[in-house]
Amino acid sequence: MPYQTAIFDLDGTLLNTLDDLHRAVNHALAALGLPRRGLAEVRLFTGNGIRRLIDLSVPEGASQDVADRVFAKFKAYYDKHKLDATRPYTGMPEVIGDLRGAGVACAVVSNKADSAVQGIIDHFYPDTFDCVMGERAGVRRKPHRDMIDVVLRELGRDADGMVYVGDSEVDIETARNCGCPCLSCSWGFRDRSWLVEHGATTIVDTPAQLEAKILA
Repeated sequence: MPYQTAIFDLDGTLLNTLDDLHRAVNHALAALGLPRRGLAEVRLFTGNGIRRLIDLSVPEGASQDVADRVFAKFKAYYDKHKLDATRPYTGMPEVIGDLRGAGVACAVVSNKADSAVQGIIDHFYPDTFDCVMGERAGVRRKPHRDMIDVVLRELGRDADGMVYVGDSEVDIETARNCGCPCLSCSWGFRDRSWLVEHGATTIVDTPAQLEAKILA
């Protein structure tokens, strides 16, 4: 078995969170009388944490105060509605179960706020992962490797024998910074052509293909 550790992105990889993110963004924008964003825009804005999502969603030239107020509205709304439409991608819970059954340590690393990540994983993937980490103060978020290193220490593993699984250019760069392979999921928030353009070397189109690649 080539991989002993598999680290997964959350949004667009394990869970389809897009509708809840989109609704929260537009709720926050509307609360301040700002123009709404389309689903495709929010899809493209994800990947670098919710603060970056809001900074990209407010109109160009908006003041820092406006962005801060939208961010506060977003957080308050999303905290209450983050489970409304979010669902695991079909087949992913079974894949994680199979990997752990085969002895692969499985973890989640997300640029989403740690409290949200913990709550979402506890709801949809209870007692499933060996380690779960969202954005925390004092730890640089992806694509820096810092969060990955924290998780590896908690697992008692190193980057040898590790594969990183994600759906965006942020994940491709994260894996590159860790010196490990990246499996890019085409079912997430970026399409296949985008992934290829941003350096994806191995793309999987279904969870079954993902499992086969990790356990090959």
